[in-house]
Amino acid sequence: MKKLIAFLACLPFLVTAYAQQFRYDLSFPNLRHHEAQISLTAISVKKGQPAIFRMSRSSPGRYATHEFGKNVYNVKAFGRDGKQIEINKTDGDVYEVPDHDGWIKVEYTLFANYADGTYACVDENTVHLNMPATLMWMKGMDKDSALIQVHFSVPAGKQWKVATQLKPTDEPFTFTAPGFQYLMDSPAKLGDLKFAGWTIQNKNGAQYKFRLALEANADQQQTDAFGEKVKRITQEAQAVFGETPAYDFGTYTFIASMNPYVHGDGMEHRNSTMITSGGAFTGANNQLGVFSHEFFHCWNVERIRPKTLEPFNFEKSNMSNELWLAEGFTQYFGDLILKRCDFTALNDWANTMAYYINEKENTPGGTLYSPVDNSRTAVFRDAGVSIDRTNYPNMFTSYYTYGAAIALALDIELRTKFNLSLDDFMRAMWKSYGKTEHPYTLQDVRKTLQQLTQNDQFAKTFYEKYITGHESFDYATGLAKLGLNVHVDGTPWIGRLSLRDDKPIITNTVVKNTPLYDAGLDIDDEIVTLDNNAIKKLDDVKKIINSHKPGDVISIVYKHREQEQTSTIKIAASPLISLSVSDDSGTTAVRDKWLGSAVK
Repeated sequence: MKKLIAFLACLPFLVTAYAQQFRYDLSFPNLRHHEAQISLTAISVKKGQPAIFRMSRSSPGRYATHEFGKNVYNVKAFGRDGKQIEINKTDGDVYEVPDHDGWIKVEYTLFANYADGTYACVDENTVHLNMPATLMWMKGMDKDSALIQVHFSVPAGKQWKVATQLKPTDEPFTFTAPGFQYLMDSPAKLGDLKFAGWTIQNKNGAQYKFRLALEANADQQQTDAFGEKVKRITQEAQAVFGETPAYDFGTYTFIASMNPYVHGDGMEHRNSTMITSGGAFTGANNQLGVFSHEFFHCWNVERIRPKTLEPFNFEKSNMSNELWLAEGFTQYFGDLILKRCDFTALNDWANTMAYYINEKENTPGGTLYSPVDNSRTAVFRDAGVSIDRTNYPNMFTSYYTYGAAIALALDIELRTKFNLSLDDFMRAMWKSYGKTEHPYTLQDVRKTLQQLTQNDQFAKTFYEKYITGHESFDYATGLAKLGLNVHVDGTPWIGRLSLRDDKPIITNTVVKNTPLYDAGLDIDDEIVTLDNNAIKKLDDVKKIINSHKPGDVISIVYKHREQEQTSTIKIAASPLISLSVSDDSGTTAVRDKWLGSAVK
């Protein structure tokens, strides 16, 4: 209460600069059972009309809806005299204070027991907060530039530290946010954190501090060693763009929980990233992928931002046309930066690129739908929750992998036709739309490509074929010039097949344009015989298929809803693609320039 009184004492000065004031107070009296007590005090609320408070239904970096209001209860409201006032629940996550004098304090209990980039967790060992999953807010607050304070009451006996991109104040454990959008984009971690730090300087002399705030079973020496690896990632990413962003308060923070008690995730934010990696911390290179991906986001999506995501709407899903670029190009550069740091072996990197190519060339989502189409589907796919079956295997390919395949294709084109690279394209997007923080559109992508190559026909063709279109790309010819060989499997194949352990029942959606699909089989069908052989397990199917050659037609008997049916399957040649590293000396130097360190 003393802290709140001190805040209110400053009100006469603050009101001259801001129309409204908001303060959050978070305490944790029931850590053992994952409860937080949270209050929001709103000052200078417009009188004469109801005040609406609500929980969010979406979160930055997520595009589907999430029902954060389900974990909020014991909601009460108080006036400036401390007496309880009326508050009504008007929807599952919406509350109304019908009568007030301009000063309202809303209190509630939050249950939080899922630590990842989207949700929250309160536990005796840690407090892990994604703000949309944590903080109720007042309608109108999302359009106001009001000063917002956030205070954490650290439980007695805990020597916890706080990691967040919120701006610290002179009051212990108290921070400010310059507006609602920034607040909701600012995760916080309280716990026994170990820190590693470094500094990066831009060409203009500006220096920025970087922090690794690590929650893991690691001593300081291990933390520092891992921090050195993350530092190399930040340096290689800086080299792509030529500079780091001008971080708002001069600091960028990696908030990293790497232990068995979190759920794997990575979520980008303006001046920080929240990383959760389940399992034991080892400090090995294979734990660095999420760091590379999420850090690249501080340029690509946090500042090089699609207009379709501006401003972010916390009350509904957020559909975007450009996630293939925002997420997919970031996926590609996340892998490329790890290779440039020598944290990934060349063959492993090539295998990853082959996976992306297969996602583009050998899935219905990649061959029948454009990257733009797949980006728009994120409102259902991005950790969205449903219990009914969908046909996604036949109409959706992840904009992460699809976008990475398009990034690879564009990098190939720029390197082999224009003596440019995808690094140059990202720098051009940065200068026009990221550094200026001017949101871009699909047409702006085409415009940037035209300006970079000085070739309108190339920009038009690439845009129409591979961005708004879904044509196949010739990876083999381009990669051969860059020191990689493309191989098509060609072995006998009937499509992707998963069977239940106890019975040969198909457990996955059957993908169109495969022999299984053309034969009429569907999910939940039970295979009885194949080529007149009884089928008991998946290995039986594999042996029979491998005993034939592409083009052979064999019989199949299966049960659909207990009714036995007979059909034929024409065995095809597997279209799956793999990559190998060329030993041609003429392309080795080109490949090394592409994949080697860009840090000068």
